[in-house]
Amino acid sequence: MPQLTWSDLEDIALALYDKFPEQDPSSIRFTDLHKWITELDDFADDPKKSNEAKLEAIQMAWLDEYQEGK
Repeated sequence: MPQLTWSDLEDIALALYDKFPEQDPSSIRFTDLHKWITELDDFADDPKKSNEAKLEAIQMAWLDEYQEGK
């Protein structure tokens, strides 16, 4: 699998859903979300390149996956 970067919003969301299928993404703080993303095995980008807009987009994409999986 290719390495994930901050521009791979949907792929990051899917990886988070796969890793934490029971976790409701709407209850996660951005600080925790950032940590979980940077700890993904396939994540290979600079952690400092994130911003609130990217984290929010990832969280919303993950929430979509979570709601579809229920």
